[in-house]
Amino acid sequence: MSIRRMARVRGGMAVAGAAAVMALTLAGCGGDGAKDPKADGKASAAQSQGGSSNKSAAGESPSPKPTEVLATANGDPGIVLTINSAVRDPGGFVTVSGEIKNGGSGVFTKITAWRGDEKSASGASVAGATLIDKIGKKRYYVLRDSENCLCTTGITRIDPGTAIPFFVQFPAPPASSTEVDFTLPTFATATIRISG
Repeated sequence: MSIRRMARVRGGMAVAGAAAVMALTLAGCGGDGAKDPKADGKASAAQSQGGSSNKSAAGESPSPKPTEVLATANGDPGIVLTINSAVRDPGGFVTVSGEIKNGGSGVFTKITAWRGDEKSASGASVAGATLIDKIGKKRYYVLRDSENCLCTTGITRIDPGTAIPFFVQFPAPPASSTEVDFTLPTFATATIRISG
């Protein structure tokens, strides 16, 4: 075999080998992103029934309870505080929880007033909240451990349309006081009933 012929054969083999490698690579890449049409059918059937594809069958799990609203209070324009529970715990404290929602069109960052006189590591928080027992004529402040308030901390901003959950723990008023006023700076006072 002449040298020219060998070079042509070797060149042809190299081109054929490169083509085979590319074909295998492309075949391997194409299969990972393909969707199973049966899986798509199941997902769209679940969504058309008003659920998601990972939702359990009807009757297997109870539907979530609607969230109770004890009170709402308006703050800065578009900012609404909703209280969903105020529970007396056996340990001698009351936990108030709910959410603060930004119904406005801009980012809300005026959080510092909510922390009251809190100067600890908590930073931005809802430590400025109080409970007022009108019958006992006593104001209750947020409980604290050695470093932080026993409340939601780390709030720096609330984006438009976003609601952030919050909780605050107070010393419990006497059992005879079941209705108290909840205050948080910049919000109107909300009267709530303590359960438990």
